[in-house]
Amino acid sequence: MVVVLLAVTFAISLLVCFITARLFNNSLDAILNRLIPEDISRSWLRYLNFAIYVVGISAGVRVYQLQQYFNPQYTGEKGAAVVTTLTSERWALEIYSTIIGTLSGIAWMLLAFFIIALVAYVIVRIFEAKKHNPQ
Repeated sequence: MVVVLLAVTFAISLLVCFITARLFNNSLDAILNRLIPEDISRSWLRYLNFAIYVVGISAGVRVYQLQQYFNPQYTGEKGAAVVTTLTSERWALEIYSTIIGTLSGIAWMLLAFFIIALVAYVIVRIFEAKKHNPQ
């Protein structure tokens, strides 16, 4: 059952990454075309899409937390072993956590990219202004 949960969380995370990459594709393309030459901006856009998938899936599929369904947890005075079972409530919680984790990871990655792109844009604008108005 845990293997099915792992496959489902991976598929959901992959779907969320696909939708997010599609939503931001035009924005990323416009930013990259403004900052770097068009011949390499396509390569950077492909890399950013790859990064969206890697960051999103690694943030959404939390393998270390899925170990709770394998490994017993020792509780109580006598150290009784308790293994967490997969109920429908746990499934819902895991699916919700996968979606939120995926979106959170992608959001942090895109925030870092947009901050760096903003700084680069300001630098490009300064150099363009100096080029058109040499004094």
